[in-house]
Amino acid sequence: MAVERDYYAVLSIERAANGDEIKRAYRRMAMKWHPDRNPGDPKAESEFKACAEAYEVLSDPERKGLYDTHGHAGLRQTPGHDFSRMRPDDIFSIFNDIFGGGIGGGLGGGGRTRRGPLRGYDLETTVEIKLQDVLTGTEVEVAFARRDVCDGCTGTGARAGTKPIKCPTCQGNGQVAQTGLGGMFRMVTTCPNCRGRGMVIAEPCSECRGTARVAKRRALTVKVPPGIADGQVIRIGGEGEPPPPEADAAGKGPRGDLHVAVQVQDHERFERVEDDLIVSREISYALAALGGSTTIDTLDGTTRLEVPRGTQHGDILTIDEAGLPHLRSPESRGDMRVGITIRVPKKVTPEQRELFERLARTELNEGEEYRPAGKGVWKKIKDTIAGS
Repeated sequence: MAVERDYYAVLSIERAANGDEIKRAYRRMAMKWHPDRNPGDPKAESEFKACAEAYEVLSDPERKGLYDTHGHAGLRQTPGHDFSRMRPDDIFSIFNDIFGGGIGGGLGGGGRTRRGPLRGYDLETTVEIKLQDVLTGTEVEVAFARRDVCDGCTGTGARAGTKPIKCPTCQGNGQVAQTGLGGMFRMVTTCPNCRGRGMVIAEPCSECRGTARVAKRRALTVKVPPGIADGQVIRIGGEGEPPPPEADAAGKGPRGDLHVAVQVQDHERFERVEDDLIVSREISYALAALGGSTTIDTLDGTTRLEVPRGTQHGDILTIDEAGLPHLRSPESRGDMRVGITIRVPKKVTPEQRELFERLARTELNEGEEYRPAGKGVWKKIKDTIAGS
């Protein structure tokens, strides 16, 4: 009996992953194992199919629930879940639904969608910004590499002065027919020799070695809007790779997109919760008891924090509109939440000591006992200092 692989392991995700995390994982793994990027590699074809099968289950709440509860056995007991009969067209349909057409910012898969022509692969990169940049917005320089049309052969893959020739395996059709199970079925697949182009390279280009694509460096300035959250992605249209050479040798068709994932650095003082900022502020016992105001740092500079009379240790005070901008309406901002801690002095002056003693005599609770230090202790301290 064949060992059935865990779908979460196939996509390298945790069982607690949500829908967006499942989609991102499939996008990453499918790009890694796509047959166009691993020509002639049986393992890549197997992994590509496994990724599609895993995504087909985990992206569907009903199927995912069955799988989480009963494993593969739960899926087998439900009609319509026999993945052993999954055709190549089904796999690429799943792939194109996620990658093709740019629906919802998904990565382009180098496949033809139901609504448009073949497009290039999308790319991903990461930038890091400071929390201050979330307040104001910023511009960051992004450098990345992408596979682009070879200048030496203009995308043909053939040495200058030569041309590709008709593929002898498929006779220029780009597809071959295969039969199985004693001739019981016939399946038409992409030609493994020319990868669907119908043409092969007799004399490869020296720059790209016949692949028609070479790695090129690219640099862009990306605008990061105010209010962006850690992990959010900015899509830069048309900055991905050109269509694969078997579909568009010159690469003039629609390019994929560049997805820039934004990471926000932790701040030494402020903690972010959505658009609010959380900070701790220590105040004196007297200010907490009598009320008043104190200065406090914000991302904008400093402001006044109003402290109500009788503020307790652990109370949360709010400064309206001192948080971060809302991404969709940056003119509005979150609040700053200030957690109050009461500062108890470790050393007091004689005057302060006298005041605290008078206060202590008025507010002792039941069971509490105040024991004044007395003059003898103060004299002992002075004598020790004088002796040193």
